[in-house]
Amino acid sequence: MGYGITIRVRGPYALFTRPEMKAERVSYDVITPSAARGIIEAIYWKPAIRWVIDRIHVLHEIEFTNIRRNEVSDKASTDLALQAMRGSGAALYLASNDRRQQRASMVLRDVDYVIEAHFEIVPGKAGPDDTAEKHYNIAMRRLRKGQYHHAPCLGTREFGARVELIEDGAVPRSPLAGERDLGWMLYDLDFSDPKEIRPSFFRAALSDGVLDLARVPVAR
Repeated sequence: MGYGITIRVRGPYALFTRPEMKAERVSYDVITPSAARGIIEAIYWKPAIRWVIDRIHVLHEIEFTNIRRNEVSDKASTDLALQAMRGSGAALYLASNDRRQQRASMVLRDVDYVIEAHFEIVPGKAGPDDTAEKHYNIAMRRLRKGQYHHAPCLGTREFGARVELIEDGAVPRSPLAGERDLGWMLYDLDFSDPKEIRPSFFRAALSDGVLDLARVPVAR
């Protein structure tokens, strides 16, 4: 295991979308490992390191609420982007006013998590100067100063996350007691082949409010 960090992440709303829901957005019960990793990578990421989520502590009762959000029905065309890059003069834009639609979303409210994670050096991408101590010190310094590459969010960009570093190891106790089966949850996406992005899932379960990912068997 590499160098580890512990952070607390909070926000009034969160949306960790279930991929099986097509039209309407429905959130998972708790933050997914990939969303947790995305929050850390928003603060510090380099090609030479890979962040791994070890445990997620749920510090607030799981509560849902329904909201309506404005979205667009289309997405920018990759073909048009490639044509524009080649200098074809193709119009590269998306008219949001013409493509706007309102969708219902079932989101989480008043979320509060503690995320334990560590990073590993990536073979083949790390240079001679990419030591674990170097990257750990940079990550800790950025966490202490509240710096980030882009604003960390709780699933979608409109739901911002407040991130705090825990250095004394004092993780608050979760109010959730006992075992709770959360069903199948998205673990991560494999982008090794851009033409065939592969999702991986695992059977998520809380034990006294803790989602332990250290030895999770992943299904693809």
